[in-house]
Amino acid sequence: MPRSRRVALIIETSNEYARGLLHGIRSYLHEHGTWEIYLREGSRGEAALDWLARWKGDGIIARMENSQIARAVMARGLPVIDLSAARLALDAPMVETDDAAIATLAAEHLLERGYRHLAFCGDPRFRWSQDRRDHFTAHVHEAGHDCHVYPPRGKGRRRAGDEHKALATWVNGLPKPVGIMACYDMRGRQILEACREIGVAVPDQVAVIGVDNDELLCDLSEPPLSSIAPDSERTGYVAAELLDRMMAGRKVAPDAYHIKPLGIVCRQSTDALAVADLEVIQAVRFIREAARKGIKVEEVVEHVGLSRRALDARFRRWLGHTVHDEIRRVQLDLVKQLLVETQLPLTRIAAQVGFDHVEYLSVWFKRETGQPPSVFREAQRKRGGRGEV
Repeated sequence: MPRSRRVALIIETSNEYARGLLHGIRSYLHEHGTWEIYLREGSRGEAALDWLARWKGDGIIARMENSQIARAVMARGLPVIDLSAARLALDAPMVETDDAAIATLAAEHLLERGYRHLAFCGDPRFRWSQDRRDHFTAHVHEAGHDCHVYPPRGKGRRRAGDEHKALATWVNGLPKPVGIMACYDMRGRQILEACREIGVAVPDQVAVIGVDNDELLCDLSEPPLSSIAPDSERTGYVAAELLDRMMAGRKVAPDAYHIKPLGIVCRQSTDALAVADLEVIQAVRFIREAARKGIKVEEVVEHVGLSRRALDARFRRWLGHTVHDEIRRVQLDLVKQLLVETQLPLTRIAAQVGFDHVEYLSVWFKRETGQPPSVFREAQRKRGGRGEV
């Protein structure tokens, strides 16, 4: 029997995203055989890798967040997969979350709720935070709005006490109501703490969305924090698959492989409409409540008491789309939820969401998501059914 390959995992275990990477690597090994894994407890960016020069192994999967880690890992001359957006080892393939897709989800989530003042709160230590900032601000600007950024570009990280005061001052000075994207969940929690301290209501005056969907951290926030769920397990799985190819002598291009996020998990911190139009708020609430029964634009118009033309004009002003578009958006979210959380056949789902013909639902769903309903359902279940919307 050939010996098992020895693989070092230089991945911190202190946060939800990193543990998701490890779950993905484990899933690959369950399907394709075992490795001898060397995993040391560590924190993000830890550079104490003296052991690596003496370690005898066949490959490395590492989050190379700083130049010391990158130099130590690449000096071994072994097959390496990088899991960091810092991109400090250009000769190694990189597998990372799709930060452009994450930022787009966050921007659209806040814009759909009527927020026209948008802001981004990042962490200057990390390249992925900078990438999310740039993509978020670009999307906001493309939608015709300004984006406030914290910390200011080019500034270094502050001491903890100064940081907290500066964050509270920044939030207090933002125009309200404002929707804020935090670069990750801990940052989002810090924003919520600042809001509580200065007496700013969430989500009425400030809506906050984070990234990573660390369920414990999000649920312990006050109020619970909405978050984007990256597909960290898929990221770890792909990293293990690529490393296996490299250790087998197969060529893998040193490209960047970006993994799409699973979706948004909406909690109380963004559960509001920042719209100063009571008829629009009334219409959106009616659409959300009636979506399971199937709903027509005419019913929304009758419920609100305005003409379709007038209501569409108000929707375009506040939400950037028509009443019909809002119905379809809510229906799409509902179809996704039913596909993932139930065993209902597509014919039943179509009936529940107001489609007379299941064939039309299939065509529309594929146009909107890029996947037929059956493929979407199977993919989400393989990922643990966490593609919440």
